[in-house]
Amino acid sequence: MQYIYSNELQNQYRMNDKDFTRNRKLKFPKILLFLMNRITKTLSIEIDNIIGVFNKDKKLKTDDHFTKSAFVQSRKKIDYKVFDVLSKKLTDEFYTDNTYKKWHKFRVLAVDGSLLTLPNTKELMEVFGSNQPHTKEPIIQGRVSLLYDVLNGFVIDSTLQPLSRTERDLAIDHIKHATPGDLILYDRGYPSFDMMYQHKKRDIDFLFRVQTNFNKETKEFLNSTDKTKLIELSPSITCLKEKGYTGDETIIVRMNKVVLPNGTVEILISSLLDKDEYRNNIFKDLYFKRWNVEIYYNELKNKLKVGNFSGNSEQVILQDFYSTIFVSNIQTLLIEEINDELKEQKGTKKYNYKVNNNVSYGILKNRIIEIFFTEQEMSKTIFQIKELLKKHTIPIRPNRKNERDTRKFDNRKRPKTLTNQRDAI
Repeated sequence: MQYIYSNELQNQYRMNDKDFTRNRKLKFPKILLFLMNRITKTLSIEIDNIIGVFNKDKKLKTDDHFTKSAFVQSRKKIDYKVFDVLSKKLTDEFYTDNTYKKWHKFRVLAVDGSLLTLPNTKELMEVFGSNQPHTKEPIIQGRVSLLYDVLNGFVIDSTLQPLSRTERDLAIDHIKHATPGDLILYDRGYPSFDMMYQHKKRDIDFLFRVQTNFNKETKEFLNSTDKTKLIELSPSITCLKEKGYTGDETIIVRMNKVVLPNGTVEILISSLLDKDEYRNNIFKDLYFKRWNVEIYYNELKNKLKVGNFSGNSEQVILQDFYSTIFVSNIQTLLIEEINDELKEQKGTKKYNYKVNNNVSYGILKNRIIEIFFTEQEMSKTIFQIKELLKKHTIPIRPNRKNERDTRKFDNRKRPKTLTNQRDAI
């Protein structure tokens, strides 16, 4: 990760060719490090904190204080896409250099979307939009979408877009970052002929949960005694008009019934056609692996505080979002390795143990800089941090379930994100 110091990275992701050409205190790598360290408190406190961290390292030494204005002006010179590139470089290296978890022969991914409440400013209203734009005080939101490795815990691709972009549109963008040998899981808001055909064109496998009235075949299948069935799909009239299909395109898919504990029957449609290799009884557990992306959203919003922005402009919002995703992938790289070690060390303990994720994010504050960008040997720094993280573990209690209340937010107003709200402690 010495790539952060390279002229190649700086030249590609500075906003102007003249940026970072003069000898200033706040150079390109220092701004990146500052943003990666997550600005969650008032900027003055964070500046004092980061100077202390920088001064521990000869390579980053900053003898003099710098002002809030200097930092704000410097960060404007950096393209937010740099964090997306660094995140993808990190995950690409992981999958190239490590043995990772698979289901059968597949890397199992999931696509899921969410909404992120943004500061209430005119600029962000124009860029991202609102679900209730004509109200007196509209809540401004952006649409988040992730392509997430549900077995290994990495974000493969992420995006924060205006509400005008649909979840399906963003999902098709994600497919471009998958490769043959991937299996992507989707909830029932995503299935369509076009979505499935896009996977077929790229030789990417898929599994969708669909509405029981998705088409006439699913309706007939629900009322039949069959547990699994192969069908041929063709583009609908709407798909022909909107997506430019000729009508000759078809795709063979497989339907499976899954019965939930409460007796509800769900229908799954997949590209896993071989009934002998992929028997009907495996699909329920396979689909529920998608739940890990829901857990990740909880961590992203409530533990990493992705909605706690350090500014109110579009550029700052995007810098904060993508730097947070990058930090979460760094955390995953460390935590999963420790969790594997803890599993091997179970001994006579009743439960397996894992690192407390919530505590780990706090521990990694400031230490992320030490991991990747210190003159001390990286392996030594990582060992020290891993030993610290091992002191904060929690038991894994299998088969624990909490009843999901799908109506709990019906009568609750979404809070407005204020432009001047910053934590001081």
